[in-house]
Amino acid sequence: MESYITMRAGVEATGEFVDRKSRFIAQLIHVESAEEASAHQAAVRAKHYDARHNVPAFILADGTERASDDGEPQRTSGMPTLEVLRGAGLKDICCVTTRYFGGTLLGPGGLVRAYTAAAQEAVETARAQGMLVEMTSVVSVDVTVAYPMYEQVARMISDTGGKVASTDYTSEVVIHAVYKAGEELALMPKLTELMAGRERVKVGKPRFAEF
Repeated sequence: MESYITMRAGVEATGEFVDRKSRFIAQLIHVESAEEASAHQAAVRAKHYDARHNVPAFILADGTERASDDGEPQRTSGMPTLEVLRGAGLKDICCVTTRYFGGTLLGPGGLVRAYTAAAQEAVETARAQGMLVEMTSVVSVDVTVAYPMYEQVARMISDTGGKVASTDYTSEVVIHAVYKAGEELALMPKLTELMAGRERVKVGKPRFAEF
């Protein structure tokens, strides 16, 4: 997996669907663990303490997926919500959908449609409001150079697809660059040629971040 889409941390997108006076309110946030997903469900349950159901579904970047019907008929709520998250290509994401019962039974088909619609509305809200971000597999590349070589190396990083994230100025200059994983390989021979084999480079392990 080279990239995936998730919610920005610290924001929440909501979507609502009403059918025969039953209200379905989907609440979508960024999570990075099962514990964070459980905490989101607990927070939603506390907020909507008078609701009959608070249905959770989440997908993590490591492939973990879980969903619960929280008392609804089996496979009418949690799995449809999970399917919406899958279909949107989202990871590190949790959706908890609150249901306020309107007095009329909707039947299994009606529940599936309602939970699906509420989750889809939350995803569309997140997209429309710029809450979704692409996380890409990246590596950090730290290059230590003498001051006279800084501009040339910084330009070389840019020309090979990297971005200079920050720079430390001491007796020498340490350039902290970021590359999409694998693309840093284009920089190495150029540094070797420029510095006649005396380059000092530290390459980090791949991680996911905005690029």
